[in-house]
Amino acid sequence: MTSQPDPGTSPSRPGPSWKGGPSTPPGVGGTVISGTVQAGVEPNCLLLDGHLLVGGPRDVLKAGARVEVTGRPEPGMMTTCQQGTPFVVESARPA
Repeated sequence: MTSQPDPGTSPSRPGPSWKGGPSTPPGVGGTVISGTVQAGVEPNCLLLDGHLLVGGPRDVLKAGARVEVTGRPEPGMMTTCQQGTPFVVESARPA
């Protein structure tokens, strides 16, 4: 008899005994970073504290703006920007 994987777990949804990952579970608020947005070397690339901002409200996320951003880092994500660790923005507001 072979054991079948638990349908409630997967690489994107680990089981309850999993101890790794961010201290805040996804969907509960994510990670918060704040600071001044900087323009990247490529067009339309914005950086904040070493993170490449992916998505988010562009009326708030502009070079020079002081912001607080909630989201999650996605270090394996491929982008056309050549700087920063991709950070998928869930929300952003002026700081």
